[in-house]
Amino acid sequence: MKRNIAMIFVILAGFILQTTVFQALSFGGIAPNLLIIITASYGFMFGRRYGMTVGFICGLLMDIFYGSVLGFYALIYLYIGAANGVFRRVFYQNDIMLPIALITASDFVYSFICYILLFLLRGRFQFTFYLKNIILPEIIYTIFVTVFLYPCILLLNKALENTKKRGDHKIV
Repeated sequence: MKRNIAMIFVILAGFILQTTVFQALSFGGIAPNLLIIITASYGFMFGRRYGMTVGFICGLLMDIFYGSVLGFYALIYLYIGAANGVFRRVFYQNDIMLPIALITASDFVYSFICYILLFLLRGRFQFTFYLKNIILPEIIYTIFVTVFLYPCILLLNKALENTKKRGDHKIV
């Protein structure tokens, strides 16, 4: 129960930070995608189900506040969370390289799918321009923020795990 409440808190805090503070700190209109960091992190930390749940909630928030079609971002984030959940078996808490690689790949996939479905199908064929000016700067900014945000998410989940273990050892 505590983990679910913490998960909702992290999602809401990430959404609020992404849409307010990091929009003000954007470089050339490019801001990091905190919801991808959160979705991918919960996916490879806790598995496919958690990744899908977190991804769906993150995407639904984006759909409600910024989407033109309800379910578009929810579906993309859901699949990204599920894909990251596959890597739970090779996840080690002390290794930062796997999370950075998965978050980088997740952000690229997200941006590429958005390009295909939002721009390419409308006849905008300047992929190299979109890659150079939007996808790569967003990935770099997201990686930079990941270095600071991911350890916080990991620390929160370790603390929740420790309180759960202490609660299991109490004699009633």
